[in-house]
Amino acid sequence: MTRGKTLAVTCALLLGATALAFGQGGRERRGIEDFPNAEYDGRFVFARISYSQQDFSFRRGGGSAWAHDYPRAERNFLKILGELSTVRVRGDASTILSLDNPELFRFPVIYMAEPGFWLPNPAEVLALRAYLQKGGFMIFDDFAGRDWFNFVAQVEKVLPGAVPVRLDTSHPVFDSFYRITSLDYYHPLQQVPSEFYGVFENNDPSQRMLMMVNFNNDIAEYWEFSDEGYFPIDLSNEAYKLGINYIVYALSR
Repeated sequence: MTRGKTLAVTCALLLGATALAFGQGGRERRGIEDFPNAEYDGRFVFARISYSQQDFSFRRGGGSAWAHDYPRAERNFLKILGELSTVRVRGDASTILSLDNPELFRFPVIYMAEPGFWLPNPAEVLALRAYLQKGGFMIFDDFAGRDWFNFVAQVEKVLPGAVPVRLDTSHPVFDSFYRITSLDYYHPLQQVPSEFYGVFENNDPSQRMLMMVNFNNDIAEYWEFSDEGYFPIDLSNEAYKLGINYIVYALSR
């Protein structure tokens, strides 16, 4: 059985069971307190970044932009990551932290949603710069259109002179676990074609990648609803492949 078929079968089995726990919606979908912060114990923890933001009226009933898809996205993703890879995951909790939290350096990979609304303060800028320079890896997801301009402006504060480099399938991030042969992805809600970028040391794609950027995409949206049939299973599977590749790539370099 190929790895792609294995993913499809495993997702169907695992998230069919997950749906029993999450199917009632309500607090589980909206309440940040429902998925507690994980105490550090050496296992991989999904670390989501909270941030100050511009005015934002959440499209689905209020809340913070950085919390989009929380907590179902990471809970579903961690279950798949733990089952399909050798990464030791903390599946019963995740972590939410600000960029100026000293605990940031315990987490090799951090995730940010909706960076079109991200406005880091000077302390957060310095902390993120230090984190990236010390080997940290950051994933940006869930933004599209004009959000790009704010994202680029904030990255420039963190890494002056940095220029996101558009990626194609030849980059190793797309062959770190699954071999991804096409980047024909679309934003799940806006249906615009996705673009993938990396931010590298010295703007050199042959050097270490510091940031992985999903533009015109929202892979966490696919993760969040992969047990509810809102999106075709093949699209959800492709979103899981991307996420697994990002984590394996970051942890192996």
